[in-house]
Amino acid sequence: MNRTYTLLILFALFFSGCKSQIDIELVDKPIIFDQQRKELTLEYKKNRYELDDQTVDIIPQMIVLHWTVIPTFEKTFEAFNPAQLPNWRPELENVSGLNVSSQFVVDRDGTIYRLMPETTMARHTIGLNHCAIGIENVGGTEELPLTEAQKQSNIKLVSYLKEKYSTIDYLIGHYQYTNFEEHPLWLEVNDGYRTKKNDPDEAFLNAVKEATKHYNFKPTPPAKNED
Repeated sequence: MNRTYTLLILFALFFSGCKSQIDIELVDKPIIFDQQRKELTLEYKKNRYELDDQTVDIIPQMIVLHWTVIPTFEKTFEAFNPAQLPNWRPELENVSGLNVSSQFVVDRDGTIYRLMPETTMARHTIGLNHCAIGIENVGGTEELPLTEAQKQSNIKLVSYLKEKYSTIDYLIGHYQYTNFEEHPLWLEVNDGYRTKKNDPDEAFLNAVKEATKHYNFKPTPPAKNED
């Protein structure tokens, strides 16, 4: 079973990782991904998702938009860089020692930083990390709302990723992650492990979705309290 899952990952990455036709500038700024982070990632996959496949690779099947609430890229990078979760996140540390991270961060001027390979698992969305590429946006507070430059960069980055990975079916905001609880992609084993999210706000997400609607992303499942 685990060998089959690993072969599926390799097959999907080989056939979906074609060259995107979108002209995009990515600044590579890799966070630490040493042996400790690899082991913590594999432990997370096994304990949270019951995936004991011994690979940190993912098949990208969705893109999740976030905001950091952290005011600068430098501070965001500093938060994501360590392999182990700092003590300032006790509500997450009790679940796993793996630090939070994301494959991409978009700065307030629109600069797109790639922190990790697109097909390496990052911890950014409960239940869905095994199949999701995360895009973090610096800011998101009342004092530092997300910018037009960030919106345009998100549109370009989503387009780039969708053209590169045909396996991507969904584009969602972080606040929608629990909509997938009854979906086959949802793998979180603990029914009590949830955090409340409101990023990146509905208007920002809808603007990105409207600009990329020609890619025909699948509709996000409705929230439980929706008719």
